[in-house]
Amino acid sequence: MKRRIARSALAHACVLGCTSAFAAGPAPAQNYPDRPVRLILASAPGGGTDTMGRILASGLSEVMGQQFVPENRAGAGGQIAITIASKSPSDGYTLLFAAGQALVIHPHTYPKLPYNVFRDLAPISIMGMSDYFLAVHPSLPVRSVQDLIALARLKPGAISFGSSGHSSIPHLAGELFKQIAKVDMLHVPFKGGGPAVVAILSGEISLIFGSGPTVIRHGHAGKLRLVAVAAQQRSKLMPELPAFGETLKGLEVSAWYSVHAPAGAAREIVLQINQAVTKAVALPKVRAAMAAEGIEPMLRDPGQVIDFLKAETAKWGKVVKAAGMVAN
Repeated sequence: MKRRIARSALAHACVLGCTSAFAAGPAPAQNYPDRPVRLILASAPGGGTDTMGRILASGLSEVMGQQFVPENRAGAGGQIAITIASKSPSDGYTLLFAAGQALVIHPHTYPKLPYNVFRDLAPISIMGMSDYFLAVHPSLPVRSVQDLIALARLKPGAISFGSSGHSSIPHLAGELFKQIAKVDMLHVPFKGGGPAVVAILSGEISLIFGSGPTVIRHGHAGKLRLVAVAAQQRSKLMPELPAFGETLKGLEVSAWYSVHAPAGAAREIVLQINQAVTKAVALPKVRAAMAAEGIEPMLRDPGQVIDFLKAETAKWGKVVKAAGMVAN
């Protein structure tokens, strides 16, 4: 049964960190969730967001005793999924699972987005984060960052790198590498991380900067060659892999995966799901699956998610401006 949240309760919630995203709305039923929950994945099948979203959906289903059903809505670098989620009922039965690019980068590169992250979404939690890795097709004669720089200088514009779309984090990682190393490579955008992986596995493109869930399994299988981690220090999960910081300073990129509800979701539901995400990530099967994909837990409460989003938005805004990347 729906009920109105009293003013005093709402005021108390705001003191605890409520923002406009938690506007007064339908309060949760006492037995939430009492039917399956739709988890919109801002990714095509096979990408890092898809992989992690399905792992989380499995854990949430176990923790909450109700099915969390993943639903891929790829396109426009996550914009389609975010738009759908932001316009869905704020009753807790439609959630969004997204990586960072459409949330913190696209506001700088697309002048007219159909949503505003801070106005139209209620942040719930961050599941985890992963370093980005430089992965090349085995046919490319590159086994180190120095090799790639030398080859790119020898053949300007001949080496292609793929991404999950224009102004995506993999795209920005490639552009940063070009700037820092002073080389020229061809960017090839795809409609999601999954299609980009298919392209590099087939040899259609030469390399990608991919998150752990996107490339690690293929590296272990010998289908891709992992060259370096896009960080200043080596990854705790793959310490044998060199870091870009050992040879090329300034390239530091990570992926993170967050959960959101449509704006207006009752704070009780938001906090309930936040706690469920924490419990799900603590499940041995979920923790093992995350580790296998190179993901470290990065749990946050709703207020901390908002602070993190603001910091990331400011950080990537500077990168976008320096790269001159504005979509038409």
